Amino acid sequence: MTIKTVGIIGAGTMGNGIAQACAVAGIAAVMLDINEAAVQKGIATVSASLDRLVKKEKMTAEQKAAALDRIKPTTQMADMRAVDIVIEAATENESLKLKILKEIEAVIGAETIIASNTSSISITRLAAATGRADKFIGMHFFNPVPLMALVEIIRGLQTSDQTHAKVEALSKALGKTPITVKNNPGFVVNRILCPMINEAIFVLAEGLASAEEIDAGMKLGCNQPIGPLALADMIGLDTMLAVMNVFYEGFNDSKYRPAPLLKEMVAAGYLGRKTGRGFYSY
Repeated sequence: MTIKTVGIIGAGTMGNGIAQACAVAGIAAVMLDINEAAVQKGIATVSASLDRLVKKEKMTAEQKAAALDRIKPTTQMADMRAVDIVIEAATENESLKLKILKEIEAVIGAETIIASNTSSISITRLAAATGRADKFIGMHFFNPVPLMALVEIIRGLQTSDQTHAKVEALSKALGKTPITVKNNPGFVVNRILCPMINEAIFVLAEGLASAEEIDAGMKLGCNQPIGPLALADMIGLDTMLAVMNVFYEGFNDSKYRPAPLLKEMVAAGYLGRKTGRGFYSY
């Protein structure tokens, strides 16, 4: 079975990005969020993103219209009944994800695959909470989804070879390059990236250099396109803290302890770009 229709739970940054990637690749998408305002905000984001492609002459106005037509916005879980795969792209909160998975399972077909876009939560544990652990997999996209080439495909202990093959084929159909990784806290990319960002926060807190100097050092010295502190602001400091806590608890190793300044920033509500203030002001 080729995946022809993709259901997406969440119309936020990751959800609308996945919907756009599907629509541009000619794959129908059903994008769900809790209310009409959230769904319409997601559609507006996709439309604005496609407008930029039209302006750069990478897409025609007709192609933009056709892509938007492939995205069905909804607030009704029942609309997931006919999809071939559901990608859960909700907030990085395990109890919320488990609640959503129960709701998804109540409506989808027996052969439908469930994928989670989690960046750190155990795929094996999420799969075990469903009645189709063999058809459960991690499909971790990177932000911004339309531009980033990578998809981490995470196999839980129970994921079948057939499920993996279908999701790998879907990733390639979306124009992405998939890498397959085993289930482990943070998988591969975030396992390496997030402790590096966390260390940059320690360096800032210790007063070794300013945020601007730390970021300039990593950009110019390590050829990174964006410095670690600016990247933390883009990711969201609350998300960063959640990931570091998953590492700390998952490995029981003090090298993964979240920087106290990171905890303090989150407690203050300074979460980065989304709140207008993080290590930088926006």
